[in-house]
Amino acid sequence: MGEPVPLGADPPARQWSAWRVVLNFGIVSLVVDLASNGAESLTGPLLGQLGASALVVGVVTGLGEAFALTFRLISGPWSDRTGRYWTFTIAGYALTAVCVPLLAVTPFVGSVGLVLASTLILVERTGKAIRSPAKTVLLANAAGAVGRGRGFAVHKSLDQAGSLLGPLVVSAVIAVTTVIWPAFAVLAIPGAVAIGILVWMRARVPDLSVYESSRDRAPVSARPRSGATDDPADPGNPADPTGPPAPFRLPRAFYLFAATVGVSTVGLVSFGVISFHLVDAQILPLAAVPLVYAVAMGAAALGALASGYAYDKLGTGVLFSLPLMIAFVPGLSLSAQLGAVVVGAALWGAATGIQESTVKALVADLVPSGHRGTAYGIFAAFEGAAALAGGTLAGALYDQVPVLVGTVVALQVAAFALLWATIRLQRRDAGLST
Repeated sequence: MGEPVPLGADPPARQWSAWRVVLNFGIVSLVVDLASNGAESLTGPLLGQLGASALVVGVVTGLGEAFALTFRLISGPWSDRTGRYWTFTIAGYALTAVCVPLLAVTPFVGSVGLVLASTLILVERTGKAIRSPAKTVLLANAAGAVGRGRGFAVHKSLDQAGSLLGPLVVSAVIAVTTVIWPAFAVLAIPGAVAIGILVWMRARVPDLSVYESSRDRAPVSARPRSGATDDPADPGNPADPTGPPAPFRLPRAFYLFAATVGVSTVGLVSFGVISFHLVDAQILPLAAVPLVYAVAMGAAALGALASGYAYDKLGTGVLFSLPLMIAFVPGLSLSAQLGAVVVGAALWGAATGIQESTVKALVADLVPSGHRGTAYGIFAAFEGAAALAGGTLAGALYDQVPVLVGTVVALQVAAFALLWATIRLQRRDAGLST
């Protein structure tokens, strides 16, 4: 899918294998995440230097994730209606490429520095919201030809390689310069590289629908409705191309799964709060904080790969690991001991890796092609509201960790039960359709 090629033209995408497309999207994500996650590893300390409290850090980072997710409720359906998946993808990446290096100027603008930094963080996250549904649709099209669990897992592992390299780069820059702003300035380079690769990819593979299977191509709206007949004159007959199409509704299992992940995400403490804690509690010097984020990103890559391959082999039950991991994150990551914080950050990373890869694979399997942009947008709205609630919760209870831990554990028990109900409904619906 993407902007269609002219009628009668041989689609350029046929010149590339599906794996080549998946790998190229992975490379784009690698260089973009080198920039965005390099910056994210320092978001808490930067806001702290500009005068923010733990609550402000939690609200800004939580609101940033909410922007990155809930705005997809608009961008997802919009990309489906227009079919311009490449345009949305490139525009969203461009916002990240511009906003991240501009964070370098925030320490030099006096009292407005905190406001400017917060605004740039929110705009950059909005860029992610603009690109993510469209990019995920393009990736899902190609990954369907190689196994969506494997395709998303390999893409996510490359994505996480960038997330791992970014913190190492900014840590090295801070170690050399002893100040924070040059670490953001150097991130202009990977952003520019990413835009160049995307423009080249679009020129070579403008239409990714060639990778879709016949099952994926079949419009769900064409399924017979109650009372439909075989009479072509019947305006309700789906076989009649001139009749009104049956309205499409996303499956109930999709909404139940969205609620599952939303409840679980409320308990996932943002790394902005974790990084703020590392500096505020004097556990690590500023230059070493990105190294903890690098550990988390390495764990995210492993979590994505392991869960993706297990998903293809064993099914949706592998996702029960998600609430189990999240339950341990706040107690460990907000500890006063470095070892515990590192383990908590690693669990946080593994959980986010699963959320951004295998969770999306299940969404693609629950919703047919042609409606996935809308589905990813709605799904992200659930996650976004949960991320804002979670960031605010972690910031507000930063000084009351036992209360925070108890709240998060209760949320994960609820998420576990909702996931169990989701799997039962998915299996029942699959049985009815056969």
